[in-house]
Amino acid sequence: MCQCVNRVTLIGFLGDAPELKFSQQGKPVCMFSLAVNERWKDAADASRERVEWFQIVCFARLAEVCGEFLNKGRHVYLEGRLQTRKWAGPEGEKRTTIEVVANQMQILDRAPNNGNGAKGAYSSKPAEPVDEGDNPFNEPRSETTDQEIPF
Repeated sequence: MCQCVNRVTLIGFLGDAPELKFSQQGKPVCMFSLAVNERWKDAADASRERVEWFQIVCFARLAEVCGEFLNKGRHVYLEGRLQTRKWAGPEGEKRTTIEVVANQMQILDRAPNNGNGAKGAYSSKPAEPVDEGDNPFNEPRSETTDQEIPF
């Protein structure tokens, strides 16, 4: 018997402010990017670093919490699963994206005091897992442009 697992655990920094939208059914959907750094020493003992970017999407109450408490640069822990979406671009070309559908989130840093509007979390507990049975994320999302990539 074969057992399959689709589980992702990430710790990283938000690359942009979360974008909170509502599906056609009125359900909250939050999207943001997450940067995960990997550091190591090469054969010449020089420090090296690589940054991997992940597109994150979350639904329901977790989407509302992310939209309210997260902002660019926040350090977060996420759990979720990988999801592939396909759609036709503006000129009919086939597009594909792989994203992490988060079902748990925990803020790892303190709330910034720079007046940018995001409120600090009052609890260090992770958000409750989300039932994704009625995943409302059916709307195609535009692809990231070269100007939005930070490197």
